[in-house]
Formats: sequence, C-alpha cells, structure tokens
Amino acid sequence: MDGLDQPVSIQTYQVLRDKLQLLYPAVVNLKPYTAQLAINTAIVNAVNKQLREQGYPQNPMTDVTAHYELKTNERSVLSLSLWNYAFSGGAHGLTIQNSLTFNTETGKAYALQDLFKPGSDYVGKLSAIIQAELKTRDIPLLVEFKSIRPNQDFYIADKALVIYFQVYELAAYVYGFLYFPISVYAIQDIIAEDGPLGKMLY
Repeated sequence: MDGLDQPVSIQTYQVLRDKLQLLYPAVVNLKPYTAQLAINTAIVNAVNKQLREQGYPQNPMTDVTAHYELKTNERSVLSLSLWNYAFSGGAHGLTIQNSLTFNTETGKAYALQDLFKPGSDYVGKLSAIIQAELKTRDIPLLVEFKSIRPNQDFYIADKALVIYFQVYELAAYVYGFLYFPISVYAIQDIIAEDGPLGKMLY
C-alpha cells in the first residue's frame, strides 16, 4: 500500500455553549498544508451554514446538537456527512445533513457533476435509477419525483455513490432522509476516471 492510499488523520473538535452541542472534524498532519487548510475551511464553513439555516443563535428557543460521520477515508478521497439537529419547541425538531467529498492530495471539494465525464447525462441516469427504486420501495411522496437536482446531496461509501434527499424534500417527516446507494459498477460508463468514483472502481 503506497503512502497516498493511507487514510488521513482526523481530529474531532467540540464546541459546548448554551443550547449548543457541536462536534466537527478537522484534518490534521496532512501534506501539503494548502490541502489541509482548504478541507478544514470548507468543513467549518459548512458547519456554520447549517447553524444559520437552523436559526442558531438568532432564535433564542433553538437548541442544536451537531455531529459528523466519516463515509470514505481512503485512496485520496475523504467523504463525510455533517448532521445538525435543531429543536425550537413543537412536535419534533428538524435534522439537516450536508455532505462533503474531497481530494485529500489537493483539498479540492467535489460537486456531484465532478464525479462524471463532462457532458454525460448524469442527472438523467441517476434519476432513472432512483425513479425505479422509489417504485420498488413504494414510498408515498409529497411531490412527484421527476429528477434529482444537478447538485443533489451525495456522499461516497463502500464503492457506492449514495444520493440522498433531505427530510421533507420528497416524503413526509416519518420517512426521514431518503438514501439511494448506487453501485459504481451500475454507472461505470459515465464515471470520470480521475474523479473520486473512478478511484473506487479499481
């Protein structure tokens, strides 16, 4: 196993304030330092954006708990999910999840379109797979599913691209997040070989 295939080191930081319990990750001891800085800046920005979206600290009633999950940490790919649960009274709180996927050699953050060959109809192909899966799973939808967004939420885990939808984005609260794991082999023909999914193929 060459050095580049080693997972990067992750440190967890904790922020405890009134009505806030926050755990977030940072990459440590990564060379080059510019890659480490880019990754950590993107993570902090995403964590802060979630807090703002959930109304913390603007709404004094809002109580927030936030944590993260690592999805992939190998082959120069780091993919993780940031979770943020906010409760402001009422029947139940709301959780949002945002995922970030990086090239750990450069610090580049990948958008969904970056995973595929330029010009490939990745939206159409992924939407068709999800459409079929929705029928199979027979989930009652709040809105008719026509297509994913070009920047739909995703992470990479276990040789799969996992596309997901926020709570309420497609279905009622009780269904929570809807996840659609798509094997890299099912979309092999449109994957960008030098992108993070390409690295999972071999």
